[in-house]
Amino acid sequence: MSTLASSLSDPRPSVRLRAVMASGTTPDPGDLDVLLQQCAVEPDLQVREMLTWALVRLPAELVVPRLLGELDRPEAQARSQALHTLSKIGDASVYPEVADRLGDVDAGVVRTAWRASVRLVPDTERPNLARRLGRDLGQGDQDARLALSRALVALGEDVIEPVLAAAERRNGTEVRDHVADVRRLLRDPDAAADLALARARREVALGRTKRASG
Repeated sequence: MSTLASSLSDPRPSVRLRAVMASGTTPDPGDLDVLLQQCAVEPDLQVREMLTWALVRLPAELVVPRLLGELDRPEAQARSQALHTLSKIGDASVYPEVADRLGDVDAGVVRTAWRASVRLVPDTERPNLARRLGRDLGQGDQDARLALSRALVALGEDVIEPVLAAAERRNGTEVRDHVADVRRLLRDPDAAADLALARARREVALGRTKRASG
């Protein structure tokens, strides 16, 4: 077992963090397998962010094909971490593979795919991506809705306006409320915290209504 692999098996996050930081400080392609394997199982968010940093420090021509292979692994965390790292590398040629994960069976992977796809999408594909993301308006919990709102806003108002207008014509309060949230975020990019709080209050109110009627 390599020194890096041994350190990454340590139960202490601080030890794993230092090991990954050392790997990224002196990049060695020989660490690639160990770093990728850890991405699938690492429980600590800070260590996972450092894993992405260490992978980005390695030659992209070695890392990108391996990350694409990670997108087919059964572990949702491996797929999500691969998407996140691909978005940091910024190679737009992998956009089709990233966009395929918009239909992932795991909601967390889908959320990461939203963020990665808007970073990597070619300009010619932006309207198609906006339409694809628009299908998810009104779905998920408050965190998912805010993440989708941010992804849509990142595509630009001109691109998403037709999608928002079409969604407003749908039946369903949830979709229209979500569209309103996206429009508010377009007007005020700093409104995310207020939107999350407002959404939480709406869900609490809905829960009280259900309990009162049940």
